[in-house]
Amino acid sequence: MSTATTSSVRTYSIDKSHSEVTFQVRHLITKVRGSFSDFSGTIEFDAADPARSKVNVSIQASSIDTNEPNRDTHLKSDDFFAADKYPTLTFVSTSITSKGDNLYHVEGDLTIRGVSKHIVLPVTHLGTAKDPWGNEKVAFEAETTINRKDFGLNWNAALETGGFLVGDDVKVSLQIQAA
Repeated sequence: MSTATTSSVRTYSIDKSHSEVTFQVRHLITKVRGSFSDFSGTIEFDAADPARSKVNVSIQASSIDTNEPNRDTHLKSDDFFAADKYPTLTFVSTSITSKGDNLYHVEGDLTIRGVSKHIVLPVTHLGTAKDPWGNEKVAFEAETTINRKDFGLNWNAALETGGFLVGDDVKVSLQIQAA
């Protein structure tokens, strides 16, 4: 006799007002931090069978904010994101694997400036809860480092003392709450 187990995939929409997409990159000798304020996406989550889960996220390149308007204008230009030609950064999962203790490897295609690269995003499920109005919320966090040059963000300036103004490695952090 076989018993069927049922698992439930729940679809959540990212709650932008309770989520963050941030980054940091070396600039000269310090690190510059920034964020994207306009993003959206869905998470189809099945805690019992993570392989059935899916993630789809879109980020508007023109929403970049480093707290310096001139730098933000430069980042939106053809030297970096070319936001007029490539307005959206996307991540679409291709597989999700449980690593135990609410940890997951979310594999997928990250597309920036029209260039897609397969990445593995280590994700922690922070939990599920109901807000005061009875809406179910789910939360995740992730952090990874990508090389900006892999996506055609090549601009740099050589320094008189050697080296370059902007580092190649960009640390990306996600704090996501979805309903």
